[in-house]
Amino acid sequence: MSATPVVEGWFTTGAEPTLLASRCTTCSNVVFPPVADDAVSFCRNPACAGEEHTSVPLARRGTVWSYTDAQYQPPAPYVPATEPYVPFALAAVELPEGLVVLGQVADGYGVADLRVGAEVELVVETLNADESGERTIYRWKPVAA
Repeated sequence: MSATPVVEGWFTTGAEPTLLASRCTTCSNVVFPPVADDAVSFCRNPACAGEEHTSVPLARRGTVWSYTDAQYQPPAPYVPATEPYVPFALAAVELPEGLVVLGQVADGYGVADLRVGAEVELVVETLNADESGERTIYRWKPVAA
């Protein structure tokens, strides 16, 4: 059974996973999620006319900018259907690159484990599995103080 990301090209796996962003080769503006290879590749910086991007890894650690819990079940593939639905925590994390990236909080952690300014790190966990394999997703895990 193989493991595949829920969204290809957004993160790496392994012992030290990272989010993958796109950097404009003209102005160095960084965006996440990355620009898809088959997408119109205009720079997201309104002051730039660049059209080429390179893939760059983002920092694995950041600080909690904001957080909440998901009281309403999002559609698949982001959360596997469960009965009854169990709310989960979401964190907006500010990275050293200046981006704020939204993501689920790692299994076993909830809003009680979060606070604005707390350090978190990127982990990759299994979202769901079936006969074709596991689907993985990036999540934010609180770092012990």
